[in-house]
Amino acid sequence: MKKDIHPDYHEITVLMTDGTEYKTRSTWGEPGDTLKLDIDPTSHPAWTGEHRLVDSGGQVAKFNKRFEGMGLKS
Repeated sequence: MKKDIHPDYHEITVLMTDGTEYKTRSTWGEPGDTLKLDIDPTSHPAWTGEHRLVDSGGQVAKFNKRFEGMGLKS
């Protein structure tokens, strides 16, 4: 293998949305950092079957205001 071309893997902590956490190896962040997830398999609609809007920066509110007169329910 070539030297000095591979990423540095180190141990980090991943914090799930329900508060559980686990340790894994990653190239993200610094050794010992905590990665906090906004969406994970316990809260993602693809696995839970329930639809939830995640309003990032007011985009859903902006959309609803723009199209409120077209018969869309908010």
